Amino acid sequence: MIRILLFLVLIGALALGFSWLADRPGELVMVFGGYRFQVSVLVAAVVIVAIVAVAMLAWWVLKAIWTGPQRVGRYFRGRRRDRGYQALSTGMIAAGAGDAVLAQKMKERAAKLIRVDQEPLLHLLDAQTALLKGDHAAARRRFEAMAADPETRILGLRGLYLEALRAGEREAARNYAEKAVALSPQLEWASEAAMEQRCAEGDWDKALTILAQQKATKQVDKTRYNRRRAVLLTAKALSNLNNAPDIARTSALEAHALTPDFVPAAATAARALIRANDISKAQKILETTWKRNPHPELASLYVAGCRGDGAEDRLKKAQRLEKLHPNHREGALAIARAAIDAGKFEIARLNAEAALRMGPREDVYLVYADIEEVETGNQGRVREWLARAVRAPREAAWVADGYVSNRWLPFSPLDGRIDVFEWKAPVEQEEPADLLNVQLADKFRQEDHRSLTLDKAAAFDAPNAAGQDISETAPAKRVASLAALKAEPREDVPVIIESDVSEDTPPQQEGLRQPDDPGIGDPGEGAEKAVSAPSKQTARGGNLF
Repeated sequence: MIRILLFLVLIGALALGFSWLADRPGELVMVFGGYRFQVSVLVAAVVIVAIVAVAMLAWWVLKAIWTGPQRVGRYFRGRRRDRGYQALSTGMIAAGAGDAVLAQKMKERAAKLIRVDQEPLLHLLDAQTALLKGDHAAARRRFEAMAADPETRILGLRGLYLEALRAGEREAARNYAEKAVALSPQLEWASEAAMEQRCAEGDWDKALTILAQQKATKQVDKTRYNRRRAVLLTAKALSNLNNAPDIARTSALEAHALTPDFVPAAATAARALIRANDISKAQKILETTWKRNPHPELASLYVAGCRGDGAEDRLKKAQRLEKLHPNHREGALAIARAAIDAGKFEIARLNAEAALRMGPREDVYLVYADIEEVETGNQGRVREWLARAVRAPREAAWVADGYVSNRWLPFSPLDGRIDVFEWKAPVEQEEPADLLNVQLADKFRQEDHRSLTLDKAAAFDAPNAAGQDISETAPAKRVASLAALKAEPREDVPVIIESDVSEDTPPQQEGLRQPDDPGIGDPGEGAEKAVSAPSKQTARGGNLF
């Protein structure tokens, strides 16, 4: 368009020039070789323009003749290159679609039309074709050739990284990723793999440096950056909690400031502060996180954080903590456990019942078992609650990719991904639709230790409760008892669970026995002996620090 406008402007200028000369008559006289030439100015201008046009035409013809062979050669080379790129494009599409035959055919055609040194993508097509054919050794050789070429080095490292992951060579994969991130820090896959490598090695400072690079290159937003930094700082604090308490305290406090609802950060900061004898600050941190995210570990640290507190003091702490986030299962259970230690069994039962109304779970039944053990010592009822704990939904634990851990970990031990552990039930299970389990709790509380048979108690079971193993976070003192109950053969006849039988109780039928009587020659004798009497400690006892 611009050329057309320029051409029109030039024609217009020439027309105006000739018109101007025509309106102004004059003569041009030239003497040359004894001859005198006299013409008008307009004719002279026309002759000059014609001479210039002829000269330009002659130059164009001579140039076309001189450069003709080169032009013809470039035309055929361009046509050959276009055919090669067309074959390369078709081959890449075929490789992406999984058509190994067409990809191989197009690769061979493109290799004939395009030189490899001119188009490095031929290596990529060759590698993709080899992968489709299952020749991983050939694919790796192609990726290595690409990694040696500065133009395709990143692409080659990416291919080698994926091949190493496929072969299960995680160490080699992370080495390739570190090389890639050194060349191009903005690569998300490379920086992520390099960070996972540093986390696996426990080099938290280097992992934090990589995270800062991710933020600088805008790979992560502010929210994700704060979360990941809190995770890495918490991991750093945990690793230094024993040998460098000052570093642990500083790191944990920064992590808590970044994400106040992150339970591991708050718990680690509280432990570090308690070791430094800063109890009040530790309690403030625990209260802040509890308001946002109640968790049993926070309750344990808050209630039993000060070693000099008595049972009554721990109960008051549990009640104060529960008021910060009322009507929550963990708060009710914390009060129930503290009340057991303080001998306030009515308070313990009321709070255990409140937790049960929020949903039956394994730890709730274990608290009921502790109440019966400490208050009455009735092993029949203890075993009854343990039997219900076996069939109840498992209590929450730290879960990542199906891996269940009794403590939080900064990365998955299965694939190395960061911040994947969640606090949830290891096995998802539908909760009962009614409150029959709560009715069972009321029954035990109201009957005042009267006799109750197992078939009568079974009427309070939820119809859809399924049996399952206890989680690894269950109290250690109940594991043997629960395992024995699961191994014990079931009987269809009712068994009296009360140890004290009134005089008007009909005599036992032959073959019936008390639940605590192992019997003689019974097939479940080994399982019965495995049931040991629970200790007088509460289910959550133990060293918190």
